[in-house]
Amino acid sequence: MKRTLGTCYYPEHWPREIWREDARRMAEIGLTWVRIGEFSWSRLEPRPGELQFGWLDEAIEVLGAAGLRVVLGTPTATPPRWMLDRHPDMLAVDAEGRLRKFGSRRHYCFSHEGYKQECARIVTLMAERYGRNPHVAAWQTDNEYGCHDTTISYSDAARQGFQRWLAQRYQNIHDLNRDWGNVFWSMEYDCFENIDLPNLTVTEPNPAHSLAFRRFASDQVVAFNRLQVEIIRQHSAAPIAHNYMGRITDFDHFKVGDDLEIASWDSYPLGFLEDRVGADADRQRKYAQQGDPDFQAFHHDLYRAVGRGRWWVMEQQPGPVNWAPYNPAPLPGMVRLWSWEAFAHGAEAVCYFRWRQAPMAQEQMHAGMLRPDSVDAPAAEEARVVAAELVDAPEVSTGQARVGLIFDYDADAAWAVQPHGAGLSYFGVVFDCYRALRSLGLSVDILRPETVDFSGYQLVLAPGQMHMPEALKAALAEHAGQAQVLIGPRSGARDQDMNLPNPLPPAMPGLDVTVARVESLRPDLPRSLAANDAGMVGQIEGYQEVLEGSAEVTLRDANGAPVAMRAGNGTGALTYLGALLDQAGWLRVIAPLCQAAGIETEALPDGLRRRDCGEERFWFNHLPEEITLNGRKFAPLSVTREEI
Repeated sequence: MKRTLGTCYYPEHWPREIWREDARRMAEIGLTWVRIGEFSWSRLEPRPGELQFGWLDEAIEVLGAAGLRVVLGTPTATPPRWMLDRHPDMLAVDAEGRLRKFGSRRHYCFSHEGYKQECARIVTLMAERYGRNPHVAAWQTDNEYGCHDTTISYSDAARQGFQRWLAQRYQNIHDLNRDWGNVFWSMEYDCFENIDLPNLTVTEPNPAHSLAFRRFASDQVVAFNRLQVEIIRQHSAAPIAHNYMGRITDFDHFKVGDDLEIASWDSYPLGFLEDRVGADADRQRKYAQQGDPDFQAFHHDLYRAVGRGRWWVMEQQPGPVNWAPYNPAPLPGMVRLWSWEAFAHGAEAVCYFRWRQAPMAQEQMHAGMLRPDSVDAPAAEEARVVAAELVDAPEVSTGQARVGLIFDYDADAAWAVQPHGAGLSYFGVVFDCYRALRSLGLSVDILRPETVDFSGYQLVLAPGQMHMPEALKAALAEHAGQAQVLIGPRSGARDQDMNLPNPLPPAMPGLDVTVARVESLRPDLPRSLAANDAGMVGQIEGYQEVLEGSAEVTLRDANGAPVAMRAGNGTGALTYLGALLDQAGWLRVIAPLCQAAGIETEALPDGLRRRDCGEERFWFNHLPEEITLNGRKFAPLSVTREEI
């Protein structure tokens, strides 16, 4: 499949007189895809039952006549104002009991049955009308599930749905009381209807209660998406996507993705650097106009896994955004670099958000490919360059990496419920591990948590997976007979209902390691690792476990306490890591594992990253100055592509 480009267009925002010229210019730049429709409900149905599809018919025909392919979005992320009159209880409620009111977007609760029926109605109308339209070549469901903290709602609809979900899951209220440990603090229930939502309690709610509610909320997103997909599939054979966001982890993207052909995500490197990466002030300054060198790459690999190999960037930042604490412009060349970075990780399409900057409303300060006066913005020229480069580029190809890294949304929920230390998160653990792998020049495959076949992976890492099913434990232990496997910290630390297991974790076959106790550390009181022969140190930051057992100690802290222990020798071994580490510490752990596995590494300067993609190798210099590695020079803000 060829690599392609696209954009996001809102014909309802602009006079009909300019649609044809817009379409002509899109095609002239070299775009293939145009996403439309995802926020258009009030124009499709300005009043209940009053349908006005004519303008959308015309827009699709204009775009198609110019040779463009339409991605048609369902408009369910922005229900019109009259919908609230019809369903006044459809609004989501935050953890403090406040309504998420009309006047922006995503103002609905996933659990509201009346709103879901309205969504089914409008999606049915769209699918019937456009399902066989030759210009509609793909679909998008809704828009950015979970963005703006909208996955979890504490509404009456959610409470009733949660009670039904619990009854189906546990069948018997006595089983729920037992599994949750409700004898503690006299929290036992007589029936499922007694169970409220885990907010506004005097002190923290039962962690089992909180985790169950997060799982319910995730399942509601899956069901909401599936409802739309099943309707579209009755009328269209075109592939269906959803556009996920960066570091939104409060629903299971894998389960949503199982109902879709394509995973896509919305990549905003500069906005994310300010409010999602977790970078310190120095790093934010260093990459203020480029974005973090690993954050986008992590999500590219994650969504490749969510899409089972098929994935896009549905929205690529083209210039300054409007929503971050600070909104600088990308340095010249970064839009091209970001585009090629996505292609290097296997993207089929990169679509720029948006075609023309809006002169009104919330996103009027969000740049587009064109200025509001229709003059080309810098992103338009960079897109032309990428389009020209794609003409002779090979088709999308990835190939299996030698390193696999498990990511588990349920583990993220468990950490959110019980972080055990301020600022600690599952995403942070996995991302720190990923960054260390990338800094060694490695390409990484993100693996789903239910993976049990690790064939071809010389190194598999599963840090922080709070609940590890026995099938996964057995598969990892078996794979450790022929490859390097790393688990911990907190791997297997809880059962499926957030109870401490017995035997104590990690309880891995063939690994005599026991986590005797744990502690979280103040951020201003890190602990040093014992220096190795090369003088490398590194630090423990935020969390440490006391490890016991007869397994070989491979890493200690400065006081001599075990930090990492392993069973096995040579190519195959299973290692348990009992602490959160800084980047130097992660390298202390990962580099020897790679060496034992026979994986060649190359320590890369900060800002330089490498990605192998099928028969291609890409180098990305994210810095505005030249980088030299082993005598080879990489130009500032450059992309270097070579055959391997």
